[in-house]
This record gives sequence, structure tokens and C-alpha cells, in this order.
Amino acid sequence: MRRNSIDMEKERITAEMDFKNSSSAVIKIRRKLPDFLQSVKLKYVKLGYQYLVNHIITLTLVPIMLGVSIEILRLGPQEILNLWNSLHFNLVQILCSAFLIIFVATVYFMSKPRTIYLVDYACFKPPVTCRVPFATFMEHSRLILKNNPKSVEFQMRILERSGLGEETCLPPAIHYIPPKPTMEAARGEAELVIFSAMDSLFKKTGLKPKDIDILIVNCSLFSPTPSLSAMVINKYKLRSNIKSFNLSGMGCSAGLISIDLARDLLQVHPNSNAVVVSTEIITPNYYQGNERAMLLPNCLFRMGGAAILLSNRRSERRRAKYRLVHVVRTHKGADDKAYRCVFEEEDKEGKVGISLSKDLMAIAGEALKSNITTMGPLVLPASEQLLFLLTLIGRKIFNPKWKPYIPDFKQAFEHFCIHAGGRAVIDELQKNLQLSTEHVEASRMTLHRFGNTSSSSLWYELNYIESKGRMKKGDRVWQIAFGSGFKCNSAVWKCNKTIKTPIDGPWADCIDRYPVHIPEIVKL
Repeated sequence: MRRNSIDMEKERITAEMDFKNSSSAVIKIRRKLPDFLQSVKLKYVKLGYQYLVNHIITLTLVPIMLGVSIEILRLGPQEILNLWNSLHFNLVQILCSAFLIIFVATVYFMSKPRTIYLVDYACFKPPVTCRVPFATFMEHSRLILKNNPKSVEFQMRILERSGLGEETCLPPAIHYIPPKPTMEAARGEAELVIFSAMDSLFKKTGLKPKDIDILIVNCSLFSPTPSLSAMVINKYKLRSNIKSFNLSGMGCSAGLISIDLARDLLQVHPNSNAVVVSTEIITPNYYQGNERAMLLPNCLFRMGGAAILLSNRRSERRRAKYRLVHVVRTHKGADDKAYRCVFEEEDKEGKVGISLSKDLMAIAGEALKSNITTMGPLVLPASEQLLFLLTLIGRKIFNPKWKPYIPDFKQAFEHFCIHAGGRAVIDELQKNLQLSTEHVEASRMTLHRFGNTSSSSLWYELNYIESKGRMKKGDRVWQIAFGSGFKCNSAVWKCNKTIKTPIDGPWADCIDRYPVHIPEIVKL
């Protein structure tokens, strides 16, 4: 009995110790974990604030209308009839009022801008024969720059950190050792890219060449005579009264400049179709010197192009994919540093190349800040604008050291197409706009699969989102592009219908493999 009591006492003491240890462990775990209850409360406070401010007019008018309705229902039928009879109407007053309403309505509809629809678009998919794996690129660099191993090593370091994959493509002339950047080869690349994109657009939309009223082609660095727009007109035998434009020297943001130009033209030319072609021809611009600032574009720029069909015809409303909402353009060319940060010039040996300044990211940040300052009031909900205004007033009046409030643009857009200019560009915008990994996925994967295709990269990104089946009716898309000069341009689109996953296009044979993990450094 005594032994049993001793054993029971030991078990009791052991159980108490285990309980105390487990309790202290639980307390330690709780201390380590965040206060989820507090975070949930803050989340619902923020959601409540956003709903209250964004729907303030509705929340104010509904009680007033409800009160008026209750008062009218309290009146008897005879009282309502007496109230109606007490109103005296004069025929002249009725006619004048009707005329005024018709006049105001006519002025409103006449001055209202025409709706611009994006019917469809097509992206060029380079042939497999143009593919440039890392090993091929570095082998060519070693052979071309055999007298300057430091330049070869520099290109290797850039390529390792670039975010590009093994399937990016360069034009045939660059595959030669040494490269053959002739005028004939450059025209050959232009014909391959532009005609392929145009043929795909005609096939997807059923558009006939004679139905094109406006043609805009943008290519920054290759500007031959006759122009690229004339080349398209000649190839497809377009009408003699077509309004054609050829934009050059405007950098990677020229695609959205072309969209803006097409929008302005469609406002003054009713019942018209506009085709925009965005591309960059690599062949004549492959740098073969030793300046590091000029070697950088060789590592990033690749083949690409897109053709876009815009229309102001009401008949296109049902089948159009998107509606153009806003275009905002920012130009920092008045500042000398901004003007020269992307500059075409000769090096010490007389070889022409594009020089990229070390201040490029800082200048891009300032241009983006100016652009979103204009864009914000057009797209942000009232709750975000109010917080931004209160923070601005607080900094001006109370404490200049207050941290500036960065508006939450995720409240205004479901999708973001950030120009795939390089890994650093995407990283910087993700950080500044506080975007998630999924928001910048399209940009990172486009850079990985196709490289920097200049002004056409935005359309590869949009096609990525569609190919993933993420584009739903009513979704809003923000396209952001940067270009030499220095420019930051934005376009906002609204999806007209839920878009089915495309069965063709540049991502058709590889979308199932994406997204892929992109390491910080790929050892070559």
C-alpha cells in the first residue's frame, strides 16, 4: 500500500511538472506568434473605412430617399391628388423645359469623347532557330571580344543577374561571328517581325487590309527610308488615303505613345479602325565595342513585336477585349541628366552604341512619381485619395518628417503590366508600389522567356495574364513603360468580357511551365 501511494505521488508530481512545462512552452509560442486578433481587427477597420468613404454618397442619399418615401406613403390618396392639382403647369413652361433638356442632352453627347476599343492584338513569336542560350551568347562574346576579356567577364556577370532565360532570341545577323548588321539584314528582321505580327492579327480578327484607316508603326532605333509604315502599306496594299505615321527615337515607352496618338486620331475620325505596330529592330544596334555602359543593352534586348487593333466603331463593342480608359504621359527631358541617361553615341573607337547612365533607376523613379501623381486622382478610390491628402497636409503643417503615404494602387487595378526592361526595373516598381509577387509575375516571366523586347513587352505580359486565365470581365489593367528622353507613360484598360485562355500566341506552347523560379544569380 505504501509503495502504491509513493508511486501515485510520483506520478502526480510528474504530471504537474509536465503541465507546467507545457504551459510555459505554450506561453513562449504565443509570445513568438503575432497577435492575429489585433491584425484582424485592423484589417476590418481598414475595410470599413474604405467602404464608408468610397460609398459616402450612396450612404447619404439612401436614408434621405427612404425618409421622403415614408412621408409620401403616410399621405392619403386624396392628399396626394390635392398636392398634384395644386401644381400649375403652363404649356410654354413645359415646352421651354423640354427644349432645355434636349439641348443639354445633345451638347453632352456631342462633347463626350468616343469610346476606344482594343478589339484584339497579336505578338510575334520568334522561330526556334533564333534562340540564344547563355552558352551560345557567352561563346560569341568571347570570340568577338577576344582582345578584351574584362568586357566578356562583365557581360557574363550581367547575364547571370539579368533574369533572362535560355529561350530568348536574337535576329539571324547577330548569330554570325562577327555579326553582320547590314541594311539588308535589318530590313529582313523588320519584315519577319512586323509581317508575322500583322498576319496573326488579320487571322485573329478577320480584319481586311482595306479596312485599316489609320496605321502607326513605332521603332526607336531603326528608321530607314522608305519608312517601316510605308513597308507595311506596300506589303498589304493598303488604301491610298490611309493616315500613316512612323515614330522613331522614342524608346521603350513608344508603344503607349502610339496608343495615345491612335486615341487622338480616333476621336476626330468617326467609324474608323487603327492598327498600331510596336517593335524594336536589334540587327543594326548590336554594339561590338568595349564600353561597359554600351555593352549592357546587348545582354538584355531581344527580338519581339506586337500588332494591336483599335477601333471606335460601336459594332466592335461586343467582341472587343478591352476599353481604353486613360493614357498619362510624363516627359522629364527638360532635365539634362534625364535627357542623357539613355543616349546613343559613339565610343572612343568610333563604334555606335546605346549608353545607359548609372543614374537611370533614380531618374526612372522620379518620372514614375510624376506619372502616378497625375494618374492617382483619375483611378484611385476616394478612401486612398483622402488618406494621401491628409498625410500631405500633416507633413506641410505639423511635421515634415512624417513618412509620405504611398497610395494602394491595388485598390484601383487587378493587373499590372510593368515594362520588362530588366530585373532592377521590376524590383524597384514592386517595392515602390508595394505589389505582391503575383502582381509582377507577368513582367518577370516575360523577361525570362522573351527578354527585353522594348515597346512590345507590355503586350507579351498582357498575353501571359490571359493565357493563365486570370482576365475577368470588369478587371482593370495598368500598363507602365519607361523610355529614353526620359519618359514614363501609363495606359489604363478595362476588360469588356471574361477572356478565354488563348489556344495560340507566344505563350501557347510553354504557359504550363510558368511561373518558374528565377534565382538571384545563375552561375555560368
